[in-house]
Amino acid sequence: MKTIIKGLGTATPPLYATQEEAYAFFSTRFALKPAEQELYRRILLDGKIKGRYLGMEATMDALETDPDRLLARFLKFGRATAVTAARRAMAEAGVAPAEIAGLVVNTCTGYLCPGLSSYIAADLGLRTSIRFQDLMGMGCGAAVPNLEAAAGMLARRADGPVLSVAVEICTATIFPSHEPELVVSNAIFGDGAAAAVLDRVPDQHSGGLACLVDFAAGLFPQYREELRYRTEGGRLRNHLSKRVPVIGARTVTEVASRLLAQNGLTRKDIDWWAVHPGGTVVLAQVAKELALTDEHLRFSYHIFENYGNMSSPSVLFVLRELLDRGRPQPGQKGLLLAFGAGFSAFAALLEFAPPQVSPCRKDEPESTPLPAH
Repeated sequence: MKTIIKGLGTATPPLYATQEEAYAFFSTRFALKPAEQELYRRILLDGKIKGRYLGMEATMDALETDPDRLLARFLKFGRATAVTAARRAMAEAGVAPAEIAGLVVNTCTGYLCPGLSSYIAADLGLRTSIRFQDLMGMGCGAAVPNLEAAAGMLARRADGPVLSVAVEICTATIFPSHEPELVVSNAIFGDGAAAAVLDRVPDQHSGGLACLVDFAAGLFPQYREELRYRTEGGRLRNHLSKRVPVIGARTVTEVASRLLAQNGLTRKDIDWWAVHPGGTVVLAQVAKELALTDEHLRFSYHIFENYGNMSSPSVLFVLRELLDRGRPQPGQKGLLLAFGAGFSAFAALLEFAPPQVSPCRKDEPESTPLPAH
């Protein structure tokens, strides 16, 4: 048996702001020091991002500092965006809500108990017998271990498809302050959700978008303080150091190399690369470490330019773009690469559009174009 991605959906909140609009907002609403104003100008006006989708009713909500109202905004827009992405994934997979047997949800931009899985299950009308997991605290890389957890559910008991959902409302963590790291955070992060429907099928079965062949992960706590959230005054406050691009590229390269080695592959065997678009400097550093070109990473750059960094859903937005515009051929291989808080790094090996006889690794012994808004 093999695990396939049958459907993949992405979604964003309805409010959109260009970077020019964001610069005008920060310039007029925040008390900026000269160096801070210049940094906002460089990132927002001279940077690569065109605009971002925001989980807000109006841009004035970016001034909100009350922790309770921020969490309420996270729930409202995280819930709605996740459900939209899930419905798109199920529609592509041809799967009805009543058929879903498992649900895995990850987020790091708001804490709820019960988690978002409860709200998503209710809104989709999923059956009460579903198995479910909420993954927290894994940062930008979490969509990949989410897929692995969903694949694990299927391997244990394939009684129906499993829905994997990554959702972040990063703008619920906007933190007005003068530190350069917070200026960067406020200027590049956006909001979105991505969902995948996974299922188990016989090895000889053809279909689906891709086969999930194998996973690898790495945890590097010596770099914990370089990239993390912490709470300050009851609010989430992002912390990212200037070393993040170098550390992220090195750690994800280590994990990717290990994944390839354990499957008897080299980088030359990989036809398609879906790398977390954490920023242009991040992507350039990943390209350097893995000896990739801008052409290899064109889908990652495209997502960053049009959405910003949406944290965990971003790599699945890249995969959606890759599928729609790259059109991988049957049997070609790809890597999903992402890193996040911890410091953590993750990789997933894919085989696209599996042919009739697939070399996808067995887990058991033998006996949409970009979304319109």
